[in-house]
Amino acid sequence: MNTYAKKWIKAAGVRAVKTVAQTAVATIGTAAVMGEVNWGMVGSAAVLAGILSLLTSVAGLPEVTE
Repeated sequence: MNTYAKKWIKAAGVRAVKTVAQTAVATIGTAAVMGEVNWGMVGSAAVLAGILSLLTSVAGLPEVTE
């Protein structure tokens, strides 16, 4: 695996983890206001956000240059 691929995987992974955490926090906060946290919904939304983050990263990451 070349250096660019390693940098891309690391940067995309960091972005995806941050996105998952942000989505989970936002979903938990919203659900708590409504009265009950549905953990299945929180997990589902967070995982979907992480997948979408990775797919968006395919278009390019400004912090990774060749």
